[in-house]
Amino acid sequence: MRQLSIPGALVHEPKIFPDSRGSFHEWFQASAFAEATGHRLSLEQANCSVSSRGTLRGIHFADVPPSQAKYVKCVRGAVLDVIVDIRVGSPTYRQWEAVRLDDVEHRSVYLSEGLGHAFMALTDDATVVYLCSEGYSPGREHGINPLDPALGIEWPADVSPLLSDKDAAAPTLAEAEEQGLLPSYEACRAYDAELRARS
Repeated sequence: MRQLSIPGALVHEPKIFPDSRGSFHEWFQASAFAEATGHRLSLEQANCSVSSRGTLRGIHFADVPPSQAKYVKCVRGAVLDVIVDIRVGSPTYRQWEAVRLDDVEHRSVYLSEGLGHAFMALTDDATVVYLCSEGYSPGREHGINPLDPALGIEWPADVSPLLSDKDAAAPTLAEAEEQGLLPSYEACRAYDAELRARS
């Protein structure tokens, strides 16, 4: 696994073994994950979403602790996956990084607790699966508008974004910070240290 520019965000680029029947690859390895992060992934929920081209989901995050770390892969079609550092006090606060996930290169991304997550479907029937460290808990789940101009995420210009009513009505990052919704970098670091101590 390779560290991205945002601390706590990593990408896995598997070796693919093709033959006349198709191909094979390992999209998650517990030992490699633990070596890269310093702790094991506690799997509490696995999700699958299917999206038409242009569907834009996110930016989603959850209260820390325990938040919800995610290990994300696109098994059909392609998406532009975006990780946003929304941790107040982080050296990369407000920064984002995009990784194309598709059914050709078979990359996966991991985002640790406290990071924001969004993706846009680049194809019809884009199918994304993700492993979650915690189950869904509506009372501690939040969102930030993915079209917030202050964030300036570079979504594909040739794709019209299709948002849910909830995501379209989500606050900007500045509004979420003013409302006290964002996790602090120190709280995230403390929780990461707790996870490492448990492993």
